[in-house]
Amino acid sequence: MDIVWFLLIGLAAGFVAGQLVRGSSAGVLGDLIVGVIGAVLGGFLFELVGLRSTNLLGRLITATVGAAVLIVLLRYVNRGASRSSRR
Repeated sequence: MDIVWFLLIGLAAGFVAGQLVRGSSAGVLGDLIVGVIGAVLGGFLFELVGLRSTNLLGRLITATVGAAVLIVLLRYVNRGASRSSRR
């Protein structure tokens, strides 16, 4: 059952982060992937600063922050790739 909650939180976090950072969603599958990877990234980042989520809302916030950071990083990498391909 934990994996179901993890996926549901990832889906919600990916959707919210997509709305906050880009202004649009990446579709259900894209949101799920970004949210799940973001949940792992967010957990790692929060651990670095000494924070830990213990409830559903905390996990959703952690995953959303991680997903937003992931989207920003992906946007930055894509801009660099598109600039280097123009040369």
